[in-house]
Amino acid sequence: MTAVVPHGPRADNGVCSSVDGNEIGRQHGSRLPAVSIALGALSVASFWVVGLGFLWGVGAVICGAVATSRSAVAEHEAASLRALLGVVIGVAGITVSAIALFPMLAEL
Repeated sequence: MTAVVPHGPRADNGVCSSVDGNEIGRQHGSRLPAVSIALGALSVASFWVVGLGFLWGVGAVICGAVATSRSAVAEHEAASLRALLGVVIGVAGITVSAIALFPMLAEL
């Protein structure tokens, strides 16, 4: 069975009235803030692997910085805060990886 959904400019006869064009656009925003958080979490979790935590952290900072520069993210406060959180977690991963790397370098 199929449903008929009108596609006109004033198609408001009770069918799918909760979904409009603007709401769909907001749902499919940038995924870079989420990627930045995920890379930052990976960088903190893998700080003990030589160089890997550092690389994940750099990726998190880059994704977060690119995400904050996009207008779709800058206009949406929650996405902007997620991108900033990704940058902060990425910097934390870089810092922890660098601190863990110093004793390993002393052994070489």
